Amino acid sequence: MRSSLSGRTPERLAFLTERPFAHRGLHGARVSENGMAAFDAAIAGGFGIECDVRLSRDGVLVVFHDAVLDRMTAAAGPIAERSAAELEGVTLPDGGGVPRLSTLLERCAGGTPLLIEIKIDRWREAAPLCARVAEALARHGGGAAAVMSFDPVAMRWFARHAPDVARGMVVTQQGKRKLRGRIERALALALARPDFIACDIRDLPSPFAARCRGKGMPVLTWTVRGAADRARAAAHADQIIFERADD
Repeated sequence: MRSSLSGRTPERLAFLTERPFAHRGLHGARVSENGMAAFDAAIAGGFGIECDVRLSRDGVLVVFHDAVLDRMTAAAGPIAERSAAELEGVTLPDGGGVPRLSTLLERCAGGTPLLIEIKIDRWREAAPLCARVAEALARHGGGAAAVMSFDPVAMRWFARHAPDVARGMVVTQQGKRKLRGRIERALALALARPDFIACDIRDLPSPFAARCRGKGMPVLTWTVRGAADRARAAAHADQIIFERADD
């Protein structure tokens, strides 16, 4: 998918539109989301990777979408109440473990673009989580990686403390199409000062996304499944975050 922003996108953001991103890795019936097998499959397929990051109880960055372990493992309870060592003993349905972000960054060192969605459940989690991610990316050596979040406070942190890291706002207009939703999006944009947005495919075409593109801001869209979604994305966005339609 070729970006409509070619020639206007800063060089440091070019990796955002060069290739599709596999949502939580290239997962499927026998390959668990946000697991190393899914990430390896995405790398082998030549795709970028989108993943979710949380902090363990002892401050280690782990790759996991939900706040609790229940849906994806035989264990239960909040990720934040387990140490990194305890999480190493928790297995995903495909038999793999809960990865650390450091391991995924090492895997991506060969040039695989990485989108890191920062998952925040309480406002006080934002600063420590963002700081750890910024430290991890600094050790990564400035590879093709970006952060994004639904939480504008998290992206504001990066704007202030790590402005060289590409940052994006994740946006959905589902249930938020009226005046209040428009005000919330405008305030979030002003607070976060993002380099790009990642919008819900169900919202496209979107005046909000169109305005962002008009300002030279790349628009990614999630979660794209199937031909109809791809056609919509091709007309109204610059790159996709996708899952295989048969999953």
